[in-house]
Amino acid sequence: MNTNPYAWIEQSLATIHRADWYRSVQTIQSRPGAKVILEGKEVINFASNDYLGLAGDERLQNDAIAAIQEFGTGSTGSRLLSGHRELHRELERAIASTKQTEDAVVFSSGYLANLGTITSLVGKKDLILSDIYNHSSLKNGAILSGATIIEYPHCDIATLTAKLHQNRHNYRRCLIITDSVFSMDGDLCPLPELLDIAEEFSCMLLIDEAHATGVIGKTGAGCVEYFGCTGREIIQIGTLSKALGSLGGYVAGNSNLIDFVRNRAPSWIYTTALSPADTAAALAAFQIVQQEPQRRQQLWANVDYLKQLITNNLPKLKILPSQSPILCFQLSDAATAVIAGKYLKAAGIFAPAIRPPTVPTSRIRITMMATHQLEEIDQLVQALEHFNL
Repeated sequence: MNTNPYAWIEQSLATIHRADWYRSVQTIQSRPGAKVILEGKEVINFASNDYLGLAGDERLQNDAIAAIQEFGTGSTGSRLLSGHRELHRELERAIASTKQTEDAVVFSSGYLANLGTITSLVGKKDLILSDIYNHSSLKNGAILSGATIIEYPHCDIATLTAKLHQNRHNYRRCLIITDSVFSMDGDLCPLPELLDIAEEFSCMLLIDEAHATGVIGKTGAGCVEYFGCTGREIIQIGTLSKALGSLGGYVAGNSNLIDFVRNRAPSWIYTTALSPADTAAALAAFQIVQQEPQRRQQLWANVDYLKQLITNNLPKLKILPSQSPILCFQLSDAATAVIAGKYLKAAGIFAPAIRPPTVPTSRIRITMMATHQLEEIDQLVQALEHFNL
């Protein structure tokens, strides 16, 4: 018998290596942008969630610096103790205004927003229906809540309805949770149908707008706006770290919901408030999103250009259905995905392999930015052609 209680870790790592699932960090040595310095080499960046190119915007940087000079680098406590600043409320009002909800509350990350909100809304007497492709933060929030969890096949309304018919009457409260844009596929949830089902079965509906905020909808308010569902009862979660170029998360909804979350969400109550710099940067980003719709327009023009090039030059490429700036090329196995990622990197393209268990099938995941130039998109397609994906 092996008496070392940690011996299993080495064995598990060996298994991860054999399956080509092993992951390691790649160091970026420059400011964010469409081109970055990756481990000493300039590459075109198709791996970023900085969809609007705001993470390197000087206006966000200047507002963050000004906030540090006025308030320091840290918030020094939770919002309910010493951590609250008026900047936090300004940001929350900006989020609520963008989302056209009564109020919003800011968390220190999107992951914490999902964990805290889900665990505050449901418990052991309750039921959660969860899309099988949901983000880890939604899945783990469901587990931590102690509620009964039933997963339904990806965007499968018929199965979701059947499971509610079979199970809803056995539980006190019911919460349906879903991403609005699925980050590893690029498709959208069927939000209008989900809302109708939620109303029919007296369910709450929580959607994670992390990859939609700033990007989708006429004003960049997200999938709720895109589908014409603004004003309906929805718990909207999102992040400040993607199109908004900062850090943090939020919940937006009616005033009672937000007041309840402030009083019950452990990942808000018991963690240090978002830093002044991140708060100020996110606030500047919301202003830019509203004032410069051409950024979003350019992003979608780039997405359309890439799709057209793929149609014309790579007709055999297995691309997953997408209604977002996320485009995924399916590959046969993890080893092929790793080889493809390395080939693209050597060709000056940063688009790493995405493999199980993160996703069910291996793929190369491309994320578009408003700041990509057409010749950079051309270079991506040429590299894909040469690799013969």
